[in-house]
Amino acid sequence: MSSVLVAAVLLAAVLHAVWNSIVKAIDEQLIAFVLLDVSGLVLCLAALAVVAGPAAASWPFIGASGFLQVGYKVLLMRSYRLGDLSQVYPLARGIAPLLVAGFAATFLGERLGPPQLGGIVLVSVGLASLAFGGRRPTAAGRPAIAFALTTGVFIAAYTIVDGLGVRRSGTPLGYAAWLFLFAGLPIPLYALAARRDLLRSAVPPNWGKGVIAGALAVAAYGLVLWAQTRGALAAVAALRETSVIVAAGIGSLLLGERFGRLRILAATLVAVGILLLNLP
Repeated sequence: MSSVLVAAVLLAAVLHAVWNSIVKAIDEQLIAFVLLDVSGLVLCLAALAVVAGPAAASWPFIGASGFLQVGYKVLLMRSYRLGDLSQVYPLARGIAPLLVAGFAATFLGERLGPPQLGGIVLVSVGLASLAFGGRRPTAAGRPAIAFALTTGVFIAAYTIVDGLGVRRSGTPLGYAAWLFLFAGLPIPLYALAARRDLLRSAVPPNWGKGVIAGALAVAAYGLVLWAQTRGALAAVAALRETSVIVAAGIGSLLLGERFGRLRILAATLVAVGILLLNLP
């Protein structure tokens, strides 16, 4: 990838980790994701007035990704209720490329060379360190790990779908705008129908954080979609997941979560392993 592409993907990684840390810092996770989605909806509705619509061939991918991203957000919401940012985020983001590599080797006949095998070892060790934290998980801690790993399955699925869809769209901005529109409606509509009392009490003190998180989320994924039209999907996806180091650092150093040094080291192993997995 060119230096411009690398810089764009690294910026997206930082923005992604930051918006996740903002969402995690809001006590009521449903409100956090409502504000995140509403902010994204406003930005995308404004963008639809000035960007071209995506090509017809990309619409099935937008629909499939929208469904997967709603599932991803519901799972992530639950994960953040149960666990720490410095554990949940690297687990969820790190398991996805490992699943893709395993699927390709098992079902597509792709051979894994020494760098890829080394990457699998590093990712596996990093993920195990994040899951166990130097000790056996307690009964209370296991649900957070389970939800984080399931979140990673959805991340792997929508990353592949969007990588294929955006290349058929003819317009990364148009694809992103419609995707955020579809994926951003269900959670606010649910809250409006079922949790109006919570909306009235929890939105006013948190709306500023939510707006910032929503803007960062749109910018981060927009950069990734743009990069996927100009660089190899695997390379873009791998470089993007260096955000696990940023998230582990924010959780450990700024949010005061436990096992700070261990989780930063484990997240670094995951990031290096992901890069090795995607070497040619």
